[in-house]
Amino acid sequence: MDVQILQLIEGAKRAEGLTVVIDVLRAFSLECFLAHWGAAELRPVGALEAAFAWRERDPAALLVGERGGAKCEGFDFGNSPSGIPPEAVRGRRIIHTTSAGTQGVANAVRADEIVTGSLVNAAAVAAYIRRRDPERVSLVCMGNAGVREAPEDLLCAAYIRSLLLGEPIPDLEARIRDLRWHGGEHFFNPDTQQIYPEPDFWLCTKRDQFPFVLRARRDDLGLYMEKVDCKS
Repeated sequence: MDVQILQLIEGAKRAEGLTVVIDVLRAFSLECFLAHWGAAELRPVGALEAAFAWRERDPAALLVGERGGAKCEGFDFGNSPSGIPPEAVRGRRIIHTTSAGTQGVANAVRADEIVTGSLVNAAAVAAYIRRRDPERVSLVCMGNAGVREAPEDLLCAAYIRSLLLGEPIPDLEARIRDLRWHGGEHFFNPDTQQIYPEPDFWLCTKRDQFPFVLRARRDDLGLYMEKVDCKS
């Protein structure tokens, strides 16, 4: 199995084979929580215009997402798992757009198959890949706004790769804890708590919480995420 680690939007454009688009803080961690909380449908979109078009098509749809970390104007919720009540999600169609993660899904046009990845379901992602047994795997770290590398995404990619190749990372837990000072500092800044609340950091860095992956599929309405159970 050829496993390559790519970065940012340009990396998403080059990704081939089974592609994992990674965004730990916070897009694809949040999507796992949304699926776990019982969202009826989860649709990632790249542009704000596409999200608002969905509201015209389905007034009951919830718009969730961010630009610059903050909730998009006119949206129901931002990109914060600690800021969304689970009961608000259950049974609802969710339209999700972010500065990095969902842009990666939209740009991975050469991929044979796309799943999303984060620390909260990394072991399930590795199990899914082993089950599919592709010749090539692209692990795409979306970073900050899709243009600057992020330590948490690189660590998640390294962890998934280690599981696939049977090469454990001996200091994994220490490296995850270290993200508090290298990658997640803004979640501990008193001046940015409204946009980056501290509970989000802890929710998004607790690894292997969920035994499923989210696989991007397409229908007549566009992209949607399919929940696939896959225990390690």
